Amino acid sequence: MALLVHEADVEKVLDMPSALRAIERAFVELGHGRATNQPRIRIHQKHGALNVMSAALPAMGVVGFKAYTWYTTGSKFIVHLYRSETGELLAIIEADRMGQIRTGAASGVATKFMARDDSKVAGVIGTGYQAESQLLAMCHVRKIDRVMAYSRGSEKCKAFCRKMEGQLKIEVRPMNSGTAVVEASDIVITATSAGEPLFDGDAVEPGAHLNIIGGNALIRSEIDSTTVQRAQRIAADSVAQAHLEAGEFLEPIERGLLAWEKIVELGSVVAGLVKGRESAEDITLFKSMGIALEDIAVGAVVYERALQEHLGEKIQI
Repeated sequence: MALLVHEADVEKVLDMPSALRAIERAFVELGHGRATNQPRIRIHQKHGALNVMSAALPAMGVVGFKAYTWYTTGSKFIVHLYRSETGELLAIIEADRMGQIRTGAASGVATKFMARDDSKVAGVIGTGYQAESQLLAMCHVRKIDRVMAYSRGSEKCKAFCRKMEGQLKIEVRPMNSGTAVVEASDIVITATSAGEPLFDGDAVEPGAHLNIIGGNALIRSEIDSTTVQRAQRIAADSVAQAHLEAGEFLEPIERGLLAWEKIVELGSVVAGLVKGRESAEDITLFKSMGIALEDIAVGAVVYERALQEHLGEKIQI
C-alpha cells in the first residue's frame, strides 16, 4: 500500500530544521558520489509545459521523481517516492508547500557553508511565495538581526515586511531599490521572475554571500555579469542543470569572463571537498535552480512523519 500525502498533511509534518538536515545530508551524499540527480526535462506545449526531474538517495532509502505542469491555468506539483532497494512505491506527495520549504532549505544549506559566520543582515529582492521560506532558512543558519526587503509593488513589500516581522521577531525593513538592499546586506537573496538584472554588481559589498534562486531558464538573469565576475566562489545545486537553465552564467561565459570550470557543485562544498570561501572578504554566490535530489530528500522526511502520525491516505496501486 502506498501513501497519498496531501498538502495539508505536508504542512503538519514538515518544518525548516528537518528540511535543512535532510538536504544537507543529501548534498553530502551527492558530493561523495553516493547519490544521483537527473536534471529537469521539459515538454513544452502551446499553453504550458510538463516538467519531470528524478533522483536517487540510497542513504535515505529512496529514489523518485517530481512531475509538475506549468500552464496558464496554474501548476500542480507531485512527488513519487519509491524504496531504493526494492522499487516499491512508498508515497505520492502533493509538493507545492514542500517545494517552497525545500527551496528555502537548499539556500540555507548553501548559506551555512558559504556565508561569513558573522553575517547579521539579510536582504531579499522579491517578496513573493518563495521569499518567506528563504528568510526562514537564513534565520536558522545565521544569527540574523534584521532584514532589508524590496519588490516593485511598495504596498506588497510593506505587507510582506509586517508579516515576516511577526514570524521572525526581528526588524524587516522595506527599501526603495534592489541596489539599496544589496548595499546594506551580508546575505542577499533574489527571488523574482525578472528577466533582467535587479541591481548593479558593483554594489555588492566584499564578504557578501548571494543566493540567486528566481530564474531557471537561459533567457532570464537576476544578476549582471559584474556580480558573477566579482564572485570568488560560485556554486550551483547542479552544474549539469546550470548548463541548461542558469541564464546568469550565459553572458559572462560567452564574453570570456567566466569558465564553467570555476563553478563547483554545492555537494562538493557541503561534503568538505571544496571550501565555501577562502577569506572574509570573498564574495560567494549560490545559484539555485531546484533539483530533484532536494525533493526526494525532503519527501523522505514527509513520508516517514506522515506514517508516524497516521496522516495521508493508503492507496492500492
